[in-house]
Amino acid sequence: MRKIAVVTGTRAEYGLLYWIIKGIHDDPELELQLVVTGMHLSPEFGLTVKEIEKDGFPIAERVEMLLSSDTESAIAISMGLGMIGFARAYERLTPDILVVLGDRFEILAAVSAAVPFRMPVAHIHGGESTEGAMDELFRHAITKMSHIHFPATEDYRKRIIQMGENPDYVFCFGSPCMDNIYKLSMMDRRELCLALDVPENKKLGVVTYHPVTLEKDKAGLNISELLESLKDFSDIFWIITLPNADTDGRIIVEMVENFVRKNHGRIKSFASLGQSRYLSLLKHAVVMVGNSSSGLIEAPSFGLPVVNIGDRQHGRIRAENVIDVQECNKRLVTDAIKRAVSMKFKGTLNDMRNPYGDEPASEKIVGKLKTVPLDKYLLKKRFYEVCFE
Repeated sequence: MRKIAVVTGTRAEYGLLYWIIKGIHDDPELELQLVVTGMHLSPEFGLTVKEIEKDGFPIAERVEMLLSSDTESAIAISMGLGMIGFARAYERLTPDILVVLGDRFEILAAVSAAVPFRMPVAHIHGGESTEGAMDELFRHAITKMSHIHFPATEDYRKRIIQMGENPDYVFCFGSPCMDNIYKLSMMDRRELCLALDVPENKKLGVVTYHPVTLEKDKAGLNISELLESLKDFSDIFWIITLPNADTDGRIIVEMVENFVRKNHGRIKSFASLGQSRYLSLLKHAVVMVGNSSSGLIEAPSFGLPVVNIGDRQHGRIRAENVIDVQECNKRLVTDAIKRAVSMKFKGTLNDMRNPYGDEPASEKIVGKLKTVPLDKYLLKKRFYEVCFE
C-alpha cells in the first residue's frame, strides 16, 4: 500500500486540497497520512483543525510551529520549528510521497525537512508568480526540491520546465479549486445571509487583504486606505475575511476589527468561513476587493468582478474580471470599485473563461500519485535543458 502524506497549514489551502485528501482516504490501495500544521492549530486563526476533524479525516501528525508574533524573526523561527516537527513526523510515518500545495513558509519548512529523507515530493500550484510577496521565493524553492509537479495552467507548466524540471513529471490538470466549485452544494442567497447573520436587503461585497510581505511597514497605511474606500458604498454590506499568519498580519486584523466595531451594521469580519460559505459568498457577491489569489483563481468561475490592489499578485495569470489598482490609495480603490459594480463592466464578463480550468482536477492528481513510478529516475533529478521559442 502506497503511503501518501499530505501537509496542510491554512484554511484556504485545505479547501483546495480537500478532494485530493478525500480521494486518497477513500482509495483502498492508498494510505492517507494527514499532517496538520500552522494556522490550523491556532485559536487566533479559528482553530480550523476542527473543520478537518469534522470532515472525518484521521490526522496522522500535528506539527506546532507558529509563534504568537508576526515579526520577521518570529516567521523565521517558526520555519525552524517546523523543520524540526516535520522531521520527527517523517521519521515516524515514513511516507512514500509527500504532497504539498502552494508557496507559504510552512510548506517550505515541510519540503526542506523531506530532502534528507530522500522522499519524493509532489507540488501543486507551482510555476506561478506573486512578485509582491516573499511567497515568490518560497514557491520556486519548493519547485526545485519537488519531483512531481501539478501546475494549474499551461504557462505555469512551461515555467516549471524552464526551471530545469523534467517534463515527464509535470502534469497540467488545472487547479483543484475547480472540484469545490463543481462538487460542493452552494447556499442560496437567503440561506447564506442567515448563516452569516447579514442583511438580506443589501448587496454583498467580499474583502480579503493580506500583508504585502516584501513591503516593510506599509500594512497599516494600506489597510487604512482600503477601509476608508469601503465607506463610500452604503448600499453594499462588506464581509471581510481576515489575513493569514504573515509578517504584519496582526496590524491588519487589529485595524479591521476596530473598523468593524465603529461601523456596526455595515460590515462584518470572519477568521474563517469554510469552503461552502466562502464559495457561496463569491457566488452571490457583487464585487471582491483586496489582494487574494482567490480573486484570480476562483472568482472568474462565478463571473465576479475583482478589484486587485497592489503587486502581491503581480505576474499571476488573470481573467477579464480583474481590475488592477497599482497602489492602495482611497481614491483609486473607490474608482475601481465603482467601475467593477457597474453594469457596463459586468456585461463584459458574460463569456469569460476561467484560465485555471473548467473541470475537476483532483481525481486526475490522485490517479497520478497512485501510479507514478517511485524509482531512481524520479529521485535523482537532473537539470532538464529546454528552449522555448
